[in-house]
Amino acid sequence: MNSLNHIFENNSNWAQIISEEDPDFFKELSKGQAPEILWIGCSDSRVPPNQIMGLSPGDVFVHRNIANVVVHTDLNSLSVIQYAVEVLKVKHVIVCGHYGCGGIKAAIDDQNHGLIDNWLRHIKDVSRFNADSLKALSEEEQISKLCELNVIEQVKNVCGTTIIHDAWKQGQALTVHGWIYALSNGMLKNLDVSISSPGEFESLMASENEQ
Repeated sequence: MNSLNHIFENNSNWAQIISEEDPDFFKELSKGQAPEILWIGCSDSRVPPNQIMGLSPGDVFVHRNIANVVVHTDLNSLSVIQYAVEVLKVKHVIVCGHYGCGGIKAAIDDQNHGLIDNWLRHIKDVSRFNADSLKALSEEEQISKLCELNVIEQVKNVCGTTIIHDAWKQGQALTVHGWIYALSNGMLKNLDVSISSPGEFESLMASENEQ
């Protein structure tokens, strides 16, 4: 049987280093969490939220799934959003995709992938909604563009939840952002989709309908 003892050794070394740098770190961390950020990202192992943002344990509440999709029938993601917004009172919800996303590629390659095809149907819809802007691009460009468009669509889905609208109605300071990450250089890119109120959300939806 393969052993994972090296992980426990790594953990021990990590905990020791943290404790030497800040003897009270784990004591304070164990008292509770108060993150200001909810990260909704892809499950891809190459996109670890805390590390790429340079933040510590306790700074980010995280939800991840294939291709960072948020749909109103997914009680998992909705429960995470509700807890983050209503209990933790996060100030920022970041939907972050990444270029070269396997889920995006699988959604448009016209092959049968089994169960996951049901999940990827949401991305196929994004591709269909934006067919005119995508058809003039090369295959590689289409994938990159669809990675961006998918993030924007999921930002709209997050903003469209009753959870976010109720928070805004109650005057809670809360902004939903759309970002994307480049595996090739480790850099985050702001897609300039940041929504902080129902009015901004309605403006975004109106501008999308005009295109």
